[in-house]
Amino acid sequence: MALPSPNLDDRRFQQLVDEAKRYVQQRAPEWTDHNVSDPGVTLIETFAYMVDQLLYRLNRVPEKNYAAFLDLLGITLFPPAAATADVDFWLSAPQPETVHLRAGTEVATTGNETREPVVFATTDDLAIVPSSLIRLVTAPVSGGQHDRTTALAAGTDIPCFQPRPAPGDAMLLGLPTAVPRCIVAVRLDSRVEGVGVDPRQPPLVWEAWDGARWIGCQLGSDSTGGLNRPGEIILFVPAVHTASVVAGTRAGWLRCRVVPAEAGQPFYAETPTIREAEVFTIGGTAVVEHAETVTDTHLGVSEGVAGQRFALSRSPLLLDREPPVVEESSPDGWRTWTAVEHFGASAPDDRHVRVDATTGEFAFPPAVREPDGTMRHYGAVPAQGAHLRVPRYRTGGGTAGNVARGAIRVLRSSVPYVSDVDNREAAHGGVDGETVDNAKTRAPTVLRVQERAVTARDYEIIACQAAPSVRRVRCLPAVPDEPGAVRVLIVPDAVAEEGDRLRFEQLIPSEHVLSTITERLDERRLVGTRLIVEPPAYQGVTVVARLIAARPGDVDRVREAALAALFHRLDPLHGGPDGDGWPFGRPVQYGEVFAVLQQVDGAELVEEVRLFPADPITGRRGGAAERIEVAANALVFSYQHQVVVTARQAARSDGPA
Repeated sequence: MALPSPNLDDRRFQQLVDEAKRYVQQRAPEWTDHNVSDPGVTLIETFAYMVDQLLYRLNRVPEKNYAAFLDLLGITLFPPAAATADVDFWLSAPQPETVHLRAGTEVATTGNETREPVVFATTDDLAIVPSSLIRLVTAPVSGGQHDRTTALAAGTDIPCFQPRPAPGDAMLLGLPTAVPRCIVAVRLDSRVEGVGVDPRQPPLVWEAWDGARWIGCQLGSDSTGGLNRPGEIILFVPAVHTASVVAGTRAGWLRCRVVPAEAGQPFYAETPTIREAEVFTIGGTAVVEHAETVTDTHLGVSEGVAGQRFALSRSPLLLDREPPVVEESSPDGWRTWTAVEHFGASAPDDRHVRVDATTGEFAFPPAVREPDGTMRHYGAVPAQGAHLRVPRYRTGGGTAGNVARGAIRVLRSSVPYVSDVDNREAAHGGVDGETVDNAKTRAPTVLRVQERAVTARDYEIIACQAAPSVRRVRCLPAVPDEPGAVRVLIVPDAVAEEGDRLRFEQLIPSEHVLSTITERLDERRLVGTRLIVEPPAYQGVTVVARLIAARPGDVDRVREAALAALFHRLDPLHGGPDGDGWPFGRPVQYGEVFAVLQQVDGAELVEEVRLFPADPITGRRGGAAERIEVAANALVFSYQHQVVVTARQAARSDGPA
């Protein structure tokens, strides 16, 4: 606990007035009118007001000194971070030539009278490459590959798999070239149905070849019902798609593969066939960020002295990628000054500069007088009269960029042949800049850690500092089967959709976040410590409950309230008994869930509650249990709760279930 800061003078306005009146009684007893209407009392109150303001400023001296001490220790405010999202750019029609989207293409959310639109910009160039079908190959799991291109051109019905399909059977589609980050439509015409499968859940996956292995493609839609009828399949091709030689032909390859059926999932009793097939590109996917890139900004003119400071007109700066550099004009052209964290290791000839991302200030190396009277330069000094510029920097960021799925729908930049945009997933990673109060709270932990990861708490603090966008961090010590290992579990922040209901995909941190945290911890871990940075395991929980509503008209409302209460309680980010996320390793018990449902407004009686463990990835559900154990490295995840609510009158007339 920090030492309490002394109150240098705790007197307030009324106390000062009362004290002045008592002093008047002692020194001028003939002054008897102390009412507020007296001019002398007005003067007393005026001076009391002014003294009160002086005391307020005087009492802020310890706060100012504390801030100065933080500055001496090198404690700076964390800058904001920009939210990112994948945005799909849909073509108005398939194009014969490549459509190029340049980096910096702007998209935005829809605004209204009370809300400004949130603007995003693409981070890299995107090429929407046209495609077609040049080869069709079937590859049964039993071995061999069969070229069906000629038969397809002749209009023959081609079996996609073996007469009785087996897991591993595949149909390969060859494109003229690779189509990374493109949206591809596969249009098929079929005559014979693949008997037996559920068109809503066929045992199929679509994959793309990356030159070494098959990578899964995200399926947008499938109107063929698993190759059961004529229709169209929309595929989002991953960025690693590469043209390679497969089946004797160099092409960009996609494939449709049969996978084993899950429990209760129907399987093919007969192979589907296709008579016609067509492939074409209808869009592309680009990464966008809630930031603006500013280029060729004039910073100022150097005076040729050490310790100069220059500030940009726009701040804060985003440093989650390459930090900005400063260029100095010289007779030989522009010379680059690189950003460093401090000048402690800078030699006199090093062109280094420090960047304050919060204020947008660039500080050049200082010169310090040594005890023997000599001057030590911690870096070079820009020449007198030299012009300084920042060729490129990024500004923006904040939590405003964490928009929901489907919110980005406006194309602000003019791009030929692009008609619509949308985001399939919510934007994530946006963090507001740090406040001064938070920096004051963080300072003691920084002093304790001293950039070294020794205890579990040290790992958690450093991980949070490395990636402010993460929501929770948990460090687990070594276990007997992992000697010398430290496991750091990362839970990202996520925007809930459809009320308080998170999707499982939103709880997996990105590879960029994991690599950033790993790099920071690897520099600070003890020698010999093996570091594992990964997301936690998630234990799915399905609650099946029956409730009785107090009034017949409240059945639907009580059901929605009960579902909302379950999703909120069993939430890894905001659930648990304290509301700050379900604790790691805490089991889910029957009594706790029962109590949550009992508190639902409008519910008269909780008739039945059953708990089922579930796998949030495969959807498999175990048997009913009164207690679901959660591993030490795991959190709970609400998976398809089911609540049935009946009215009180109906329940009494029907009798007990």
